[in-house]
Amino acid sequence: MASGTRRAPARRAAVADRGTAEAPRPAPNPAGLAAELAGLGAPRRPVYAADVELMLAQTAERPFSGKGWLFELKHDGFRMLAARARGECRLYYRRGGDARHSFPDVVEALRTVRAEDFVLDGELVILDPQGRSSFQSLQKRFQLLRRPDIGQAARRLPATLFGFDLLALAGHDLRGLPLRERKRLLRLVLPPDSPVRYADHVEEHGEAFYEEVRKRDLEGIVAKRADSPYRAGRWADWLKVRVDRTADFVVVGFTEPRGGRAGFGALHLAWYDEGELTYAGRAGSGFDEAELAGVRSVLEAARRPSCPCRGPAQPGRGHHWVEPRLVAEVRYKEWTDEGLLRQPVFLRFRTDKRPKDCVRDRSVAAGTRSAAPPDPPTERSDPSRRVVRASAEGAGSRIKFTNLGKVFWPEDGITKGDLIEFYRAVSPWLLPYLRDRPLVLTRYPDGIAGKSFYQKDAPRFARDRVRTTRVWHGNSTRAIDYFVCEDVDSLAYLANLGTIPLHVWSSRTASIDLPDWCILDLDPKGAPFAHVVRLALAIRRLTEQAGLPAFVKTSGSTGLHVLIPLGAKCTHEQSRSLGELIGWLLTSELPEIATIARPVGERGGRVYVDYLQNAHGQLLVAPFSVRPLPGAPVSTPLQWREVNARLDPARFNLRTVPKRLARMRDEPMSGLLAAEPPELARALERLQRQIERGERHQRR
Repeated sequence: MASGTRRAPARRAAVADRGTAEAPRPAPNPAGLAAELAGLGAPRRPVYAADVELMLAQTAERPFSGKGWLFELKHDGFRMLAARARGECRLYYRRGGDARHSFPDVVEALRTVRAEDFVLDGELVILDPQGRSSFQSLQKRFQLLRRPDIGQAARRLPATLFGFDLLALAGHDLRGLPLRERKRLLRLVLPPDSPVRYADHVEEHGEAFYEEVRKRDLEGIVAKRADSPYRAGRWADWLKVRVDRTADFVVVGFTEPRGGRAGFGALHLAWYDEGELTYAGRAGSGFDEAELAGVRSVLEAARRPSCPCRGPAQPGRGHHWVEPRLVAEVRYKEWTDEGLLRQPVFLRFRTDKRPKDCVRDRSVAAGTRSAAPPDPPTERSDPSRRVVRASAEGAGSRIKFTNLGKVFWPEDGITKGDLIEFYRAVSPWLLPYLRDRPLVLTRYPDGIAGKSFYQKDAPRFARDRVRTTRVWHGNSTRAIDYFVCEDVDSLAYLANLGTIPLHVWSSRTASIDLPDWCILDLDPKGAPFAHVVRLALAIRRLTEQAGLPAFVKTSGSTGLHVLIPLGAKCTHEQSRSLGELIGWLLTSELPEIATIARPVGERGGRVYVDYLQNAHGQLLVAPFSVRPLPGAPVSTPLQWREVNARLDPARFNLRTVPKRLARMRDEPMSGLLAAEPPELARALERLQRQIERGERHQRR
């Protein structure tokens, strides 16, 4: 295998990444390594893996050879960034999600890397007995949710992380160094015989390497300029050559099935060419029976009377057209002279990609048989990709996920599968606010543009899946069996029901009459958001003067929520009185921007300070809950220093919040449930004195 300037036969290179044993190498000396990095001109500055934008490869039409090029095996797995900092190891998916829960064996292996701090780029795979990466096995592991199942799978289907680039080492940023140097340093710090392996390469002989890869039915190769720096985005310094060509297309219609086939015959496909949706052909093979039936229902819901694209689409009987919402990945041989796909085969639906992202590469000339496909912006290794199935069963949790490709946020292209993956990603931070607490669902079976319904009482079919608790309301003779979400399985199950926002009680089942917090909901309803910020800071000042801690989060809509921990030491009525007292103080101090008048018509353009949500049975949208609004905003805990004139709640959404959490050492509101119960009587006395001072000031 190649290392440095050494060259190796292509046949050996094609299989070397399977993990041949190598001689032990001495661990690098920290002092010598720091001096070497400084000598190479690597700047000393921190690199945070959660903030790194990946370097991506363009697509090459055919393999080639050449001096100054390194050729690596293209694995069929998940692109990952791995890091270690201050003794803590992290693992991130390409979109920023935390992968530690799913692959703890790889995280543990990162501790064997012979460097105190580093950031490396690589591909996580599961190898079959022949040493080839098995994407199907990887998907099985990824779908597991329960920790015991993940632990068993780690022994049965161990994962391997092939590191192919080193972005940071020993406090130095290596991204400006030539690739050859970055790989040399990577080889130096990676231990032999570890689940974190060095992705070796062949120099110059790309065509022979590709031929060996083709013979062994592997994924393809990646060609990289040996002197290239690491730059965010897609660059011609990295070129991928797949054994089969694949590209992503927008589904614009379907044909009726023939013979004994169910569902549909073929999908009509298109992509954007110079801003216009252009017909690209149809794919009728590659589907299984479950997909044929399940996808037909999704297509029927999106029917439209006419073709949404230009080009040689086939009109007439048996051809139906749909709104361009779904994205499909297709394998094909080449392009016809008419600019249509030749021998297309459906691979999978892309739930991580928007239709407008399916753009035809400018290098693809219409009518050119040898034209190269466009390069999709995300690899098939993206774990957020899901096949739309009528029933896709999670291997460990036994949850039957349904309609994962259904678009829930039409303007943003966010699907039901994306929603489930978000809740799974944030579950370590969300679940503490849900456990042992009555939960109310708002379900959107057809997404935010469809009908929704509010569900307090858990249906019988769900009670063997998710824990419930029975609550009697006042003197009512009717009890309600509320959901109680205890674990990731339950959370995923509720999301699969089409649940978008999660609303919780302020009290737990064991102390149902004693709330854990008092909430003040700052609702602008048209008032400037700057006034919301000003009032939140005023609440913080008032609570500090009263000796009360306070926490803040976005509502996920237009306002902010300020929460005061109570530690289940007072009643709902006392909590409501505390909120009312603070609300009265705010309106007295800032009457021009604050009001406690509930009717919208009486607010006069002021921010409504809502303290009424502190009554028994009232609800709070849970921290990290997604809202059914355009952009998929998320109710997000904030640090108080973030509450300023630059605060924009829209920045916190389904796509950005997992990355934000991955960067944070502590969740900003974690103290809400752990805080010592306040001395409420003393706090109320202090607030009452402030009211009296205000009244005396007004009389003067």
